[in-house]
Amino acid sequence: MGNHLKFNRPTSGQWSKYLILIILLLGIGFRLVNIDKKVYWIDEAYTSLRISGYTKAEIIQEIDGRQINVKDLQQYQRPNDNKDVGDTIQGLALHEPQHSPLYFVMAHFWAKLFGYSVTVMRSLPALISLLTLPCIYWLCLELFESPLTGWIAIALLCVSPFHVLYAQEARQYSLWTLTTLLSSIALLRAMRLSTLMSWVIYGITVSLNLYSYLLSGLVFIGHGIYVFCIEKFRLSKQLVRYGLASLFGIIAFLPWLRLVIENGIELGDWADKETPLGKLITRWLINLSSVFFDIQIGYNNPLFDVRSGRDLKFSYDHLLIYFDILILIIVGYSIYFIFRHSQQRVWLFILTMIAVVGMFPIAQDLILGGQRSSMARYFIPCYLGIQLAVAYLLAKKINPLNGKTIKQQQLWRLVAITVISGGVLSCAISSQAETWWHKYSNYYTPEEAHIINEANRPLVISSDIMRLVSLSYLLDPKATLQLIDTKDSPKVFSSFSDVFLYRPSPKLRQKFEEESPYDVKPAHKRKHLWKLVLVR
Repeated sequence: MGNHLKFNRPTSGQWSKYLILIILLLGIGFRLVNIDKKVYWIDEAYTSLRISGYTKAEIIQEIDGRQINVKDLQQYQRPNDNKDVGDTIQGLALHEPQHSPLYFVMAHFWAKLFGYSVTVMRSLPALISLLTLPCIYWLCLELFESPLTGWIAIALLCVSPFHVLYAQEARQYSLWTLTTLLSSIALLRAMRLSTLMSWVIYGITVSLNLYSYLLSGLVFIGHGIYVFCIEKFRLSKQLVRYGLASLFGIIAFLPWLRLVIENGIELGDWADKETPLGKLITRWLINLSSVFFDIQIGYNNPLFDVRSGRDLKFSYDHLLIYFDILILIIVGYSIYFIFRHSQQRVWLFILTMIAVVGMFPIAQDLILGGQRSSMARYFIPCYLGIQLAVAYLLAKKINPLNGKTIKQQQLWRLVAITVISGGVLSCAISSQAETWWHKYSNYYTPEEAHIINEANRPLVISSDIMRLVSLSYLLDPKATLQLIDTKDSPKVFSSFSDVFLYRPSPKLRQKFEEESPYDVKPAHKRKHLWKLVLVR
């Protein structure tokens, strides 16, 4: 008899494992591939400024009025022997206390070890983001006691366009995601075990989360509401333990909280700008859908601009709008489903995670006016709660043990594949782009830099030092940069082939228009870049 090789067709369970593995590899790849491709925007330039230990005032004092090259300017973006981590903390405390110091301290030592290139600066948040994947699985085990829900949550987080974008940004948002997950795990674990050590661990995560991002206070308000409701509004031992653990975490944060109170919080003039409610609602929905599908892939202009108020006009003729609507329907149904079909300890945790963090910036804008709620990054814990709700819905619907018919299971498998495919498509397209919606006011910087780089011997003049620093990452070494105060009298720059004004203050532009021998003409459609043309 001849030998016959027998090939076994993979079972549905094996196919699921292969699919999860592929999604996991994609998620890792999306976080690490082309990590230096997108513009290093002004917020990231501030990160590098803080870790260098310099302040804006020091840079202005040293270079004001001088003509310098790109390399000279970027020395203020990296650590050196004259500055240490104490200068990093002091710079934050005095000028940006709303940014808790943990990430910036980590980034300071990271840059000391590995360098200060864009790739290195963004690799830290990317690696932190990878740690969120096992954490969301662990959270699902604590909350749902369901490995399937955990694997689906990992898949959703892996290819979430929103989380991938912020994994590649040299800011603290992936760290906030991680510490939010850890504190949520620690709370559920402490409530389950009810041991002294488990509550001590929770208290430590409270402090870590607060030192990661100031808005973490809202996360713990949500946790408090959750414990209070679970304990049926009684002053139980569990509630007392929660209170003591939280108090421990808050006391550890008091030194920084004192600095926040003393020095105040500045968000910039964009935050208080009056914005119509309809425009705000559209932005909220765009931001929410970006957790699963990024509609930016269908447009060449930014979705909205908080500074100019120019928002994209969406048309129902565009097919991507309907995919966005589908995502929003799934999100809404998942929240309804988890409320109707899960235990109180499950749905209450999800709803407090979503509502407390989500409603704060929204209520602030509705009551006080402004557009703070346009910033998707303020909603990270809220978005995590929504992803958990969607993961729970999909796990329940595709699990054959839950009594669904074969056709129903197949339908929901198709829904799951569609949602995940939307994320994969979004991440694949955005990974090739030089700019994206989350760069906000720097969306057009690559185009502006290209215009400057086409000149033979360009001079770039600005009155905004940090805008100039951000731009410098895209400029060729041949470019010369100059920071000019409005008190300086304009002169003829005869040794340069082209002279540009980059984001000048209204006073500086007016001074060149009225007192210089140049015509000031827009060099880019958004009028952030102007060209000085010598009048003969």
